Amino acid sequence: MDAPLMIVGASMAGLRTAEGARRAGYAGPIEFLGAEAHAPYNRPPLSKELLQTEGHGHAEVAFPIRSALEEGVSWVLGRAAVSLDAVRRVVVDDAGDEHPYSALVIATGLRPKGLPIDDHGLGGIHVLRTLDDAVALRDVLRPGANVVILGSGFVGCEIAATAAKNGATVSIVTQSRVPLERALGPLLGAEMRRRHEEHGVRFFTGESLFGLVGDPSVERVILTSGVMLECDVLIVAVGSDPNTEWLEGSGLDVSNGVLVDGGLRAVGADGTVHPEIFAVGDVARYANPLFDDVPRRVEHWNLPTETGKRAGQLIAAQLAGDDCEPLAAAGFAPLPSFWSDQYDAHLLAFGMTYLADRSELVAGRVDDECVVEYFRGEELVGVCGIGMRSAVQAYRTRFVLPAQAGPPA
Repeated sequence: MDAPLMIVGASMAGLRTAEGARRAGYAGPIEFLGAEAHAPYNRPPLSKELLQTEGHGHAEVAFPIRSALEEGVSWVLGRAAVSLDAVRRVVVDDAGDEHPYSALVIATGLRPKGLPIDDHGLGGIHVLRTLDDAVALRDVLRPGANVVILGSGFVGCEIAATAAKNGATVSIVTQSRVPLERALGPLLGAEMRRRHEEHGVRFFTGESLFGLVGDPSVERVILTSGVMLECDVLIVAVGSDPNTEWLEGSGLDVSNGVLVDGGLRAVGADGTVHPEIFAVGDVARYANPLFDDVPRRVEHWNLPTETGKRAGQLIAAQLAGDDCEPLAAAGFAPLPSFWSDQYDAHLLAFGMTYLADRSELVAGRVDDECVVEYFRGEELVGVCGIGMRSAVQAYRTRFVLPAQAGPPA
């Protein structure tokens, strides 16, 4: 029997890659190796609906398994990959078992950065990335709980909104001047702070943690300014790191995620393309010619699907023995998109707003519904709206490759 298409990471990106390969004609065996015990599920609800709804679990967020993947697919869950031998084409898991492959998909995603100071083994400290994280956090976001959130990105702010609606007392500690500063810029960032403060959330900007007090769980946190906050629940939401430790020694470029070419094929530290190894989702680092030629990891919610579709095409062609170079050379230019619901504010964005050096309000009012454009020099690199969804959706046709007259495929 031929070695399977091996997908390391039972994630949305991995699932979409398998679907894409089947759609493109690959009918051979597929094996998923996933560190979590759960089959692929949707992550955005973890910081929203799942934190608010008792009894909800995997069934409410699980992705349906399409009929094309009901046969010829095996699932090895609760096992993490620990090494890759790219010469022998073998992945080794944490039980010591070897998994040979004909093609490999790296879909191991991200993990939250840890607390920047010593936690001294105290309880009451949480992160949010997995379903199990969300269930554990939901159990402690009780009315009246003193919740301190370190970090003011989307995860931190969405948890803050959920906790405040649950009746908790919420404080956000951040080194940024305004919440969501990198993604939204100063104008919308300041507006989102105002909306959070209307719901009782306190902000401590230009701050980080200096120390923790409590036994056996956190009871108070001390900020670098000396301010002390009561704390029953401490949530660390200061960003993520790619899960690539298992690839050390593989010869791949994993300096910040997995470097890939326009076909999402892994690139070695020596610049060599590995035609049988692919990376998708948050762990993949690639250039997007819609914006420039700088390889980046992009964590926007639509890209696991876009990268999965793209990789699936190349994988099917590769395993069929076809020439993949023309397809890979065509480039990969997905339009990043993100959304966020916080209280009654519904944010939708396209592009790479964080590349901008200025922004401009072009419709509406920031304290109601509005549209903001983001520019790098004179180039439009992003748009974000609070409400006004149809107006924001219309911008999809504004992001084009330099040689194109229409939107990217």
